Amino acid sequence: MPKSKRAKVVSLTKTSKKDRSKKEDLVKQIQENADKWEHAYIFQIGQMRNAHLKTVRNLWKEDARIFFGKCAVMAKALGTSPETEHRLGLHNLAKRLKGQTGLFFTSYEPEKTLEWFDDFKAPDFARTGDIAVKDVVLPIGPIQKFTDPPEVFPHNMDPQLRSLGLKTSLVKGVPTLTSEHVVCKKDQKLTSEQAQLLKLLLVQMVTFKVTLYARWDSKTGQIVELKPDSEMIKDAPDENMTEDGGDKDEIGEAEDEEMGD
Repeated sequence: MPKSKRAKVVSLTKTSKKDRSKKEDLVKQIQENADKWEHAYIFQIGQMRNAHLKTVRNLWKEDARIFFGKCAVMAKALGTSPETEHRLGLHNLAKRLKGQTGLFFTSYEPEKTLEWFDDFKAPDFARTGDIAVKDVVLPIGPIQKFTDPPEVFPHNMDPQLRSLGLKTSLVKGVPTLTSEHVVCKKDQKLTSEQAQLLKLLLVQMVTFKVTLYARWDSKTGQIVELKPDSEMIKDAPDENMTEDGGDKDEIGEAEDEEMGD
């Protein structure tokens, strides 16, 4: 009796490795942009959200280029020493690429660039592990979203609200609390249930913001300090980020264009 093809053993050692050409292409793109634009900035994001970073990228698409990949790739592209730097002074920018940092290339006037990023803020919903910025308490009675005017939940939301820890009953088809419920307390680390409930209640507790920390000047090769490095988040993960600022599973372009450490 012939062997079943389904029983065939496949050696994992034969699977193809990540295509290094994509990583090399990112290095090439960064170097081309270092040659094209007058300034390069190191930026870091507070409360990373893909949609908001895409918004920033779209707003600047005519006047800048943003790279938000793995730091090792971007640093290699700039050069990590005076001997390997792509242009004068870039190695001093490369050493600041730590954690969730990115590169922003532009020829736009520095003062106006800083002013734009200082003004750009986008509120969003907290996620698991974020810190609550205020107390949120739901009183006895119909459960209402934090809108103006307040909006009650439909009857079909009652099971989900119960699953998130609320003691409810349907009163005239409206999910209603039978006792006061504390959703969260200020300075408390949020659980997944709390974060989900806050989102359902339309309570936004975090703010997406891009902070510029240092600027490289192509004419002089000098680095201008904009914020002290001590303020940067050093241990933020960067392994799932792509050049376009999203998780590799969420952006339909090539895999995140990065190079291993």
